[in-house]
Amino acid sequence: MTQIILDAGASSKLNEAIQPVDLCDPSGRVLGRFLPLIDPTEWELVSTPASDEEIARRKQLKGQGLTINEVIARLEKL
Repeated sequence: MTQIILDAGASSKLNEAIQPVDLCDPSGRVLGRFLPLIDPTEWELVSTPASDEEIARRKQLKGQGLTINEVIARLEKL
């Protein structure tokens, strides 16, 4: 992979990015996209929206659902 060393100004701007950034030439033409690295220690923990009772109910239904082919067949009938 080729590396491009940025000047301090560009490096500082990209270091502040928390979401994807389009990289443009002086005329505004998009050259590429910068995706900042996310430190896993900064990830927000989420909990399951399902209660323990709902999880138990879903486990009891295991194997009673439809196969992908059955779902496709039903959708094609619509």
